[in-house]
Amino acid sequence: MKKYNPQAVEAKWQRLWEAEKSFRATPDAQREKFYLLVMFPYPSGRIHMGHVRNYAIGDVIARQQRLLGRNVLQPMGWDAFGMPAENAAIKQKTHPKEWTYRNIATMRQELKSMGLAYDWEREFATCDPEYAHWEQVLFLKLYEKGLVYRKKSLVNWDPVDHTVLANEQVIDGRGWRSGALVQRKELAQWFLKITHYADELLADIEKLTGWPETVRIMQTNWIGKSHGVEFSFTIVGRDETLPVYTTRPDTIMGVTFCSIAPEHPLARQVAGENPSAAAFIAECQQSGTSEEVLERMEKKGFDTGLRAVHPFTGEAVPIFIANFVLMSYGTGAVMAVPAHDQRDFEFARAHGLPIRVVIQPPGPPLDPNTMTAAHTGPGILTASGPFDGLDNESAKQTIAERFASEGIGRATINYRLRDWGISRQRYWGNPIPFIHCEQCGVVPVPQEQLPVRLPEDVVELLGQPGNPLERHPTWKQTACPRCGQPAQRETDTMDTFMESSWYFLRYCCPDHHDAPLDRAQVDHWMPVDQYVGGVEHAVLHLLYARFFHKALRDVGEAGCDEPFTRLLTQGMVRKDTHRCPQHGWRYPHETREEEGSLRCADCGSPIEIGRNEKMSKSKHNVVDPNEIIQGYGADTARLFMLFASPPEMDLEWSDSGVDGAWRFLGRVWRLVHLIAERTAGVAPASAMPAGADARALRAKTHTTIDKASRDMARFQFNTVISAVMELINAGFVFFNNSGEGTPDSEAAAVLREVAEVAVVLLHPFAPHITEELWAEALSMTTGLSRAAWPVVDPAALVKEELTVVVQINGKLRARILVPADATPAAQEALALEDPNVTLHLTGKSVRKLVTIPGRLINIVASA
Repeated sequence: MKKYNPQAVEAKWQRLWEAEKSFRATPDAQREKFYLLVMFPYPSGRIHMGHVRNYAIGDVIARQQRLLGRNVLQPMGWDAFGMPAENAAIKQKTHPKEWTYRNIATMRQELKSMGLAYDWEREFATCDPEYAHWEQVLFLKLYEKGLVYRKKSLVNWDPVDHTVLANEQVIDGRGWRSGALVQRKELAQWFLKITHYADELLADIEKLTGWPETVRIMQTNWIGKSHGVEFSFTIVGRDETLPVYTTRPDTIMGVTFCSIAPEHPLARQVAGENPSAAAFIAECQQSGTSEEVLERMEKKGFDTGLRAVHPFTGEAVPIFIANFVLMSYGTGAVMAVPAHDQRDFEFARAHGLPIRVVIQPPGPPLDPNTMTAAHTGPGILTASGPFDGLDNESAKQTIAERFASEGIGRATINYRLRDWGISRQRYWGNPIPFIHCEQCGVVPVPQEQLPVRLPEDVVELLGQPGNPLERHPTWKQTACPRCGQPAQRETDTMDTFMESSWYFLRYCCPDHHDAPLDRAQVDHWMPVDQYVGGVEHAVLHLLYARFFHKALRDVGEAGCDEPFTRLLTQGMVRKDTHRCPQHGWRYPHETREEEGSLRCADCGSPIEIGRNEKMSKSKHNVVDPNEIIQGYGADTARLFMLFASPPEMDLEWSDSGVDGAWRFLGRVWRLVHLIAERTAGVAPASAMPAGADARALRAKTHTTIDKASRDMARFQFNTVISAVMELINAGFVFFNNSGEGTPDSEAAAVLREVAEVAVVLLHPFAPHITEELWAEALSMTTGLSRAAWPVVDPAALVKEELTVVVQINGKLRARILVPADATPAAQEALALEDPNVTLHLTGKSVRKLVTIPGRLINIVASA
């Protein structure tokens, strides 16, 4: 038996797969297609353990589907535009394109070293000129459809990256990439009408039965459909009114003030007359526009001196400019009910405003003087005049009808979802294909002039503040395609989420050079049958991709309604951190064991251990995948990552777990070679043998197939591997008990079946070693990647013996084996004959037996 050398084995099979184009996907009407896609990576420079886990999970699914006979498409590419490349280029004084393609070359080789079954012929980067070209074409198609527009808008401005962020890209008030505190800024921006699809996006969530419920809920909440009432307050001493939108008309009698956004027209009027108001509005510009930011910030306001008249009571209430009201939601003005809205409650407490309880929950009545938070739950209306005594849900309808009957309001529907602002003020992105002409206005770039290409001579401009394209001396200068007069190009580039919103479609036809998409290829492969990626993309990428796909469907580029049939969201990879009070974060080799505790190797200080924290370079708790692959092999790395935890849960890194995976593959190597040497020319068992041990081993083989098949469908990869480990152990026991020399034909056939089944079941997890064992040890002529997933023999699952628990007066006294076809009476007789049962019945009389055949016998006995 030759020694297992993973480096040699893996290099060999990677060369063969590439030479034979083993994973090339071509349409085949005779086979069921299966499109497996893992979210493509950003080419940051090196793969990390999160990549290894993510792509190993996808590869397991793809390889098993291939073994099941399906025509599998599993492509790979690069999400290559974006600010990190631009920032790295600034730091290294190079071009983002150079940095990006250099990283792609490195990461491509690293991914290939993992043995991933990708169709590399479909590879592209989203910064490739052809991809950017077709994206511009699609953008203009949506413009012609009326789904693209430009307007001035209040935006989230990242002062570090000098660009606009969508609300979804603001996390806890900070830019999702830079971490800088976000500011408000008014800019002319390009938008996609995602709100035009709000109802369809919401309704079709019900179709996404293959998605995690958590992601479906997150998308439902983000779309945020709400039913409410829109009505107007009159303003004392003014002709205009103050329209407001509320989802809580049941609290109308609890209004004690009104709040308007700093950008509201009324706020601007007041600011024009009052410098203090203008200063307050300027202060509000220093915060972002996302709901998360507004939720966390200190609630500040400015009393305008104006008073709004309550529509039912005639009471005059103050109007405040408030820093937590968004102009983009509803009308930009809200009726404030501090007793029943937490933001209003905090504001009222801060400004000494009245709090009026109008909904009482069950139990002791609420006292506005002692309340510590708003009551936002259900209850009965009180202090509400004609509406007293109504439950609040009924009151919503009754009060909405009152508004309508008096002609001062109407029922409306609103959404939390906002149109997608796609303008970014950076260089390394896809140019927005429009031209600004003083005579003709905003003009789309004609098709024959596409693509609009980025200028190459920008290295000196990148490190300066602002948009490099805006500052470029010549690039933006052009001629209007309509009138021929001098004009300027649009200098904003597209949000990088544009690229990831249709890449899965382009994978269907990357060699189609006459149009963005080949509809026949798209219709063949779409939708994606299984999508794999992080839950952090639940709102951003996944919602945008669903919308963009529907929009492309409506301009004839796609056929299906939803792009992703099933979604698997994998957990993170975690590892302990080590921190020295003096030297900060430490790598494990920078620590030492001393008197039972861990200490800093440099200064001897006790190390603070952070348990199972997310892997991070800054915390020195990363593990380099290349070191694991070079030391143990890709199969060991894959097997450990897939065995240590179910895919949807976080994985805790363990060096000993890596060693364990390595040792197990060594056992597989030895057993398969031992069996192959003793069973040359023997066909695997196809029926149940006569010998008891052989029957038991064949039963074990087929229960393993059965469990593996069921658990693979549920993505319980760790239990599949565990079942194969048990089969390997059983195979060793049977082999060792079979003695020296060639086993009899019955035993040989059963052993041969064990070897073949174990190799095939392990193939999705450890493809290199299994290919080698299949071809070289087992002498198979057809490659394992074209083999078939094993099929269960029902006869092998029929249990010949059952384990029955025997109790005496409810206490466990024995476990006995009984023939599967034994009658209840026969099972009871065997139970009473058991030595331990007999011992515990000494001096007692059996009064009755309670039997659950094949499972339990309880003997009721007394002295």
